[in-house]
Amino acid sequence: MSRVNEMFGSMVFNDATMREKLPKETYKALKKTIQNGKVLDPAIASSVASAMKDWALERGATHYTHWFQPMTGVTAEKHDGFIAPTDDGGAIMEFSGKELIKGEPDASSFPSGGLRATFEARGYTAWDPTSYAFIKDGTLCIPTAFCSYGGEALDKKTPLLRSIEAINKQAMRVLKLFGNEDVKNVVTTVGAEQEYFLVDRKYFDQRNDLIYCGRTLFGAMPPKGQELDDHYFGSIKTRVKAYMRDLDDELWKLGILAKTEHNEAAPAQHELAPIYTSTNIATDHNQLTMEIMKRVAERHGMVCLLHEKPFEGINGSGKHNNWSISTDTGVNLLEPGKLPHENAQFITFLCAVIKAVDDYQDMLRISAASAGNDHRLGANEAPPAIISMFLGDELTEILEAIEGGVDYEGADKRELEIGVHVLPHFPQDTTDRNRTSPFAFTGNKFEFRMVGSSMSISGPNIVLNTAIAESLKKFADELEGKENFTAALNKLIKRTIREHKRIIFNGNGYDDAWVKEAEKRGLQNLRTTPDALPEFINPKNIKLFTEHKVFTEAEMHSRYEIHLENYCKVMGIEANTMVSMAKKYIFPSVTAYIKDLSNTVNELKSAVPNANCKAETELIVTLSKLLNAMFEDNNKLEEFSLAATKISELQERANYYRDNVIPYMAKVRASADELELITAKKYWPMPTYGDLIYKV
Repeated sequence: MSRVNEMFGSMVFNDATMREKLPKETYKALKKTIQNGKVLDPAIASSVASAMKDWALERGATHYTHWFQPMTGVTAEKHDGFIAPTDDGGAIMEFSGKELIKGEPDASSFPSGGLRATFEARGYTAWDPTSYAFIKDGTLCIPTAFCSYGGEALDKKTPLLRSIEAINKQAMRVLKLFGNEDVKNVVTTVGAEQEYFLVDRKYFDQRNDLIYCGRTLFGAMPPKGQELDDHYFGSIKTRVKAYMRDLDDELWKLGILAKTEHNEAAPAQHELAPIYTSTNIATDHNQLTMEIMKRVAERHGMVCLLHEKPFEGINGSGKHNNWSISTDTGVNLLEPGKLPHENAQFITFLCAVIKAVDDYQDMLRISAASAGNDHRLGANEAPPAIISMFLGDELTEILEAIEGGVDYEGADKRELEIGVHVLPHFPQDTTDRNRTSPFAFTGNKFEFRMVGSSMSISGPNIVLNTAIAESLKKFADELEGKENFTAALNKLIKRTIREHKRIIFNGNGYDDAWVKEAEKRGLQNLRTTPDALPEFINPKNIKLFTEHKVFTEAEMHSRYEIHLENYCKVMGIEANTMVSMAKKYIFPSVTAYIKDLSNTVNELKSAVPNANCKAETELIVTLSKLLNAMFEDNNKLEEFSLAATKISELQERANYYRDNVIPYMAKVRASADELELITAKKYWPMPTYGDLIYKV
């Protein structure tokens, strides 16, 4: 057995381990719970807990924790020891079924968006048996949902699980119409490609903006950026390769299917891509991946940056969410297929996705909205803020033929009619990938490219699952009970294509002409997070999520507030950090340089009476003008930042940051970056971009 085989999943209480460690009847009961959502008998839970504890102790674990995902965007855990006292003054190791199923962390300090008062401390974590427990740093981690005392969801897992149930319910209705009696369950699957930067620790520690904000607030581009395209897929540096090897080991131990690693487009930027898995587990795995990326980087004297735009002027980082939908019998419902039955089914599910993306484009945009991602969207490495779908020429032509009721005369020149004739079986790569498309069909899945690198993928997948569940529900409502199913399906498909084809765009999303064309089509252009977030509580969207029981109306309003508050807090931290760095570092350093230049001029004129000193004098004047402009703009920035904190209404405060604070941050930065280019290196108070992105 290879080293990888021995290592993979060694720290996971996975199916193989459960089959080995659990009594046969307990294992069967637990599998039913996992596969069919059956309620777990408490007696079974006690048996599972005992086996789980013994397995964890064998691997050196001393504590356990309910590992959950609050609305902070990172994971949380409270550790308890397995130890329990005995009557004779000794100790034994215990872990009960009750402790496995439910925990009680203090919920008062986690964001709730007004769902509960801060003095109401009680919260509950509930075991999610569909995601395997694992050992991390000597602690048994049990994936859990997190809710308030009143049962409201306070986390990112609970609504994701609800959305998975919603799409399963509606997809099963549609599949039954196609005669799929053997299918018992439908699951969505995800592979989340993760982009990141690595910088040297010693340079990171000298940059307060990186420490407090995760991105550089100042920094002029070095003479060379990414214009030569020599970093993308280039030879991986020895130090980075050692990091990647160590990272793979840690991920593989946790059963995370880390598969592909390479240099990305920008210097110091890299990517890790896993093999896809069920959406719930993929979400848990991505949260773990981000945590472990940072931890492993520390061992190698580096820092892993997950911010969407850590460096101005070069590519930012995204997280491409590759989404598909499959049956428990192994059929990918977004695979075009060859048989008439498969063709009709594929086109039906494809149209459900098209309808969902068009109807809920605002919610997809919101799912990728954050202060960090606002810097990335629309730049040369990321899709624009306008939601559209890329299907490729061939599939688009097929849909046009269906809508028009004409023969499809594509590559195979075969007649096409839904449910009757054969859909041409086209290879996955008949058209080039469209890097500018937010939502692109890539053969048998859709790639949602808007998601930011630091974000949890739960949000985008909650939206996708629920919106597509709604499309499938409407399809099933219309088709169930129809005598002539084929005729009814043809009618539905043609109408869906006609009503929602505006969302399909195969062209260049960066072109200014697309902005005008999108407006003409009636597509939304929600440029910034404050522009997008009000749509979260649009009655249309509240209706969607409440009817499918993914969110309650109160939960939606709370999340709207949490997202707004987070945006405002991030902007406040960034503005205050910028003001502080300008005052404490840049102003004194440039002033010292001007002073030394002035002394040099005076000394030269004293030593050489006819000395011109034109170069030195002009440099002093330029430095002084830039410094004065930066000083005035920085004072204004401080004034606006303070004013923002006094605005009580969150949407108004977010708009104020967008309209007043951000423009002055740009002004302060512009002056500072010019100063960096003409200030002698020994005076500049922080590592430059050249240091950060090339010295790893």
